Amino acid sequence: MDFADTLDEASFRAEVRAWLRENAELRPQEGAARADPKAQMARARAFLAAKAARGYAAITWPKEYGGYGGTEMHRVIFHQEQARFDIDTFHGSDFFNIGLELCGSTILRCATDAQKQRFLPPLVRGEEIWCQLFSEPSAGSDLAGIRTKAVREGDGWRITGQKIWTTLGQFADFGLALTRTDPTVPKHRGLTMFVVNMHDPGVDVRPIRQMSGEAEFNQIFLDNVWVPDDHRIGAVNDGWKVALATLGQERSTAGDLKFLDCGTLLELAKSTCIGGRPALADGRVRERLVECWLAAFGTRLMSYRSQTALARGSVPGPEESIAKPIITQQAQRAAILAMDLLGPSGALISGTLGEGWSPVEHSFFWSPAFRIAGGTDEVLRNIIAERVLGLPSDIRVDRDIPFNQLTGANG
Repeated sequence: MDFADTLDEASFRAEVRAWLRENAELRPQEGAARADPKAQMARARAFLAAKAARGYAAITWPKEYGGYGGTEMHRVIFHQEQARFDIDTFHGSDFFNIGLELCGSTILRCATDAQKQRFLPPLVRGEEIWCQLFSEPSAGSDLAGIRTKAVREGDGWRITGQKIWTTLGQFADFGLALTRTDPTVPKHRGLTMFVVNMHDPGVDVRPIRQMSGEAEFNQIFLDNVWVPDDHRIGAVNDGWKVALATLGQERSTAGDLKFLDCGTLLELAKSTCIGGRPALADGRVRERLVECWLAAFGTRLMSYRSQTALARGSVPGPEESIAKPIITQQAQRAAILAMDLLGPSGALISGTLGEGWSPVEHSFFWSPAFRIAGGTDEVLRNIIAERVLGLPSDIRVDRDIPFNQLTGANG
């Protein structure tokens, strides 16, 4: 691994660092202001527009679509520098993250030139918000089992079905929707991807209230929604290839997930007591702290190896899938340790314990969810086993059976 910047990378890093000092607005410390979606949206749009003006909103995208025209290493450097600031996410807010990282990247790779010109520049500038319409009540990890259907009608399509766990769908202008266009062929072959107008009267968005009090996820009902054929991404019945582009991008960014860091745990262990002594003096606590540090350090080294590969012109492979299960499992263990350290007080919320408890609360609520979202632990272990270790593939008895002949496919 090479940890040193090249001259070009060092120059870009200095440029980005200077720009962030002038333009990065830190999120407010008051809990109410931070939780206000309208205020968060306004900050997000302003920051993203400022980034877009310099091409920083989509660093690896071509300049004609609003990008910087840079390399993967330029993107990595920008994220490293932005991480020094207390910004909500890489793009100032989660409102635009799915659009830029997942939907936009898919359109860049799979769409026509006309589609790229229509959809990418407004996305980069923060003028339009996107969501991902993939998962369904009966198709999550087995994504190819979706039942939402698209039927050809004239110069367009009618889409009917249900999607679930759609992040921030209530704010979205467009959704990237995976649909079934031919149920008479095996499930992976009869899929087609479309861009759906989320303001169509046939789109019904219903937020799902979570135990954290937030409503970030949604269930979406599509009732005879009209989609013109020029909103189709990729060829008819070739949607699985398009979906793989999205899923690959999702898993490649999963290693950037941030939860409860070791420093916060260490300070908590210093300030709490077990059996009349500082918790840090307890060997069991120290052991769990070391586990946290080792997991964080190991994934950091994996990230450095990927960055070195990118700098040398290589593309990291399926071994990238190992980072997410390590990070999310350790995040869950770290949150449980923090709760244990506070004893009975660990059951209280940040409104009682203070804003400093928010990172623990966030990790406790979200780390189990992220062991499912973006690829479950089991799916990622299969990828590692089959594509990294070369172990025999899982048995898939439905691989060559027409979808409409599968049990429950028409239920």
